[in-house]
Amino acid sequence: MTRRSPSDPRSVRPLAAPRPALRRPGGRLVPALAAAIAILLVAPLAPSAAPASTARVLIVSIDGLRPDVLLRADAPNLRGLMARGAFTMWAHTTAVAITLPSHTSMLTGVTPATHGVTWNDDRYAGQPVYPKVPTLFELAHRAGMTTAMAAGKAKFSLFEKPGTLDWSFVPPKGRTTRDSVVTDRAVAMITGHRPRVMFVHLPDCDLTGHDHGWGSPEQVAVASNADRCVGRLLAALAREGVLDSTVVIVSADHGGANHTHGGPDVRSQSIPWIAAGPGIRHDVDLTSETKDDVHTEDTFATACQVLGLALPPGTDGRPVERAFHAMMSTR
Repeated sequence: MTRRSPSDPRSVRPLAAPRPALRRPGGRLVPALAAAIAILLVAPLAPSAAPASTARVLIVSIDGLRPDVLLRADAPNLRGLMARGAFTMWAHTTAVAITLPSHTSMLTGVTPATHGVTWNDDRYAGQPVYPKVPTLFELAHRAGMTTAMAAGKAKFSLFEKPGTLDWSFVPPKGRTTRDSVVTDRAVAMITGHRPRVMFVHLPDCDLTGHDHGWGSPEQVAVASNADRCVGRLLAALAREGVLDSTVVIVSADHGGANHTHGGPDVRSQSIPWIAAGPGIRHDVDLTSETKDDVHTEDTFATACQVLGLALPPGTDGRPVERAFHAMMSTR
């Protein structure tokens, strides 16, 4: 896979010219438009989302993070994102609730039946086998945005389709990497390249759940460390001056129970979903506001909305509009 050098030029797309005001013959503003302008002049302005031309997205998936484990962890960074963002502890993953199919749904906006990834290992690592539908990386890259991924399991090579990722870190086939190493690589990508679209996968919570059990003291401790990793990512964005233009989404691919996960068990199905950044409401528990549930496919759709990318036909996910100060229009 070809990766860009930090010295490579970035394409700059010109801003669209402003549209002329709607006027009747003779130069007078249409009354309805004039009234709307008057309202806007006296109404308080809510914080707005970053323009699509400058918006950035960072998606962090803490593999296997069951919501109650997060709530028990020492997690000041995630709680800080909740305080300045919108969240639910009752989001839903895919029906299968296993890592690779669920992450593919998170990054494509469709269910496993559509994207075709039904396996959960690295059997195709190094082979030209990819999801049947475009990933967020592919759509963003087509639109001229830089993209990056840092993942802790070899099977995430599934997303290294040529021409879709500018920078990528995935361990070799048969290997996993600790959260701290993944974070080191992700911070280096942010510092060296400031990608517009980035996905970071932290594997340790899942690995510890399989070894010690979901909800075990060991897993709670690992969740606390994952929070510190998220803090490092946020600090890197801040140092590079792009935190204020970045929508950060933190979620998981599944929960678990005992030493495993999968299927309809609510302990496997329930995942946290947190979004914070420009244009997002503060301290909003999405579960308390509506009966509409958040699904993992909505992560893809929400990221597309922030970036100004049109949703492909057949997308199952929907942007989590109620997380934002104002309804965002889909191009």
